[in-house]
Amino acid sequence: MKNSIEDCAIFGGSAEFPQPLHVGRPNIGSRSSLFRRINEILDRNWLTNDGPMDREFEQRLRDLTGASNCIAVSNATLGLQLLCHALNLTGEIIIPSFTFAASAHAFLWQGITPVFCDVKPGTFHLDVDQLESLRTDRTSAVLGVHTWGQACDTEAVTAFAAAHDLRVIFDAAHAIGCEHEGKPIGTFGDAEVFSFHATKCVNSFEGGAITTSNDDLAERLRLMRNFGFRGNDNVISIGINAKMNEVCAAMGQTSLDAYDEFVAHNQENARAFAEGLAPITGIDLFEPRPGQRHNWQYIVSLIDEPRFGLTRDELVAVLSAENVLARRYFYPGCHRIEPYRSLFPNAGDSLPNTEHVCENVLVLPTGTQLDATEARRICELMSFASAHAAEIRSRWSDESASAEMRTSD
Repeated sequence: MKNSIEDCAIFGGSAEFPQPLHVGRPNIGSRSSLFRRINEILDRNWLTNDGPMDREFEQRLRDLTGASNCIAVSNATLGLQLLCHALNLTGEIIIPSFTFAASAHAFLWQGITPVFCDVKPGTFHLDVDQLESLRTDRTSAVLGVHTWGQACDTEAVTAFAAAHDLRVIFDAAHAIGCEHEGKPIGTFGDAEVFSFHATKCVNSFEGGAITTSNDDLAERLRLMRNFGFRGNDNVISIGINAKMNEVCAAMGQTSLDAYDEFVAHNQENARAFAEGLAPITGIDLFEPRPGQRHNWQYIVSLIDEPRFGLTRDELVAVLSAENVLARRYFYPGCHRIEPYRSLFPNAGDSLPNTEHVCENVLVLPTGTQLDATEARRICELMSFASAHAAEIRSRWSDESASAEMRTSD
């Protein structure tokens, strides 16, 4: 533990942790189970193209999400792009700016313009009260994002879309195994898209899945993910290669085997963070809605500089030096990255809540890489940083002034 700011790694002291702690470091699961599955794949000599491992993974995802159809894909971005074609989207789609870049890129890549919606105050989710003002005669769909695994207002989004004959897609990249009002995420809207990227609670090295209750839509998606082939040589629609290979499906199943273990570990860490951060002024911790199944994949907070004493970015710098690689999500907001920054230079004027969240949100490491004891040590570092904020800033200011003088000399 630090006794003075001289002990801080950013000022030359020893780092609190010998190895970097990352946000989203992969959960591996049982290597022996993974290797057994890979050997089965090699014995069958069936490496891709809707193989047994892929079909079994899809069935297990249907069981977990309650969806009647599940289409595994090579990644979630391609899942969104397949839906653009399968749902015949055109023109514009309303999406939150507070989301990962891929959520916007997937649509613009297909020639569909993302129209950015602000997040509702006090939440990280699309503000449904703004949907009507953003709708035009070119709007064809709305994308809701289940940020941090907590569902957005699915009822309001769906009702708005139904009133205007729009399609509804939910980005469930964070939300595998989560539920909303007692109903599994994976069963809402026209379709939901999950990510099984290496950083997710369930990973398939790289991959994703689309769930839908619409059988006709599911059939179109299955065709499209395999070049439009039905059978060996009968191409009946346009398509692309978006299939999940057998090895990725094997890793996905290995993750599902350990899902309950991963979630229990995440939840133990979350309790430690909640206890350790509670006494610190200026840290507002996100907590899932009570009574809802959740995967606890993310430890999320908002840093209030006037109360905490440091900005979020100053705190990130302090923690990074200690090998706690906390993250700014989804900084700086989709509307402030290219090409959207150039396409919509004044978008930030109508996204004040998004800008506030982007400037202040902090996501901390969790997962199987650390335990509750290490989580408490991270909390102690943050408490120390807040208690010594004025000294830390003064030291930074002095060192910056010295560096400027040396440069001028």
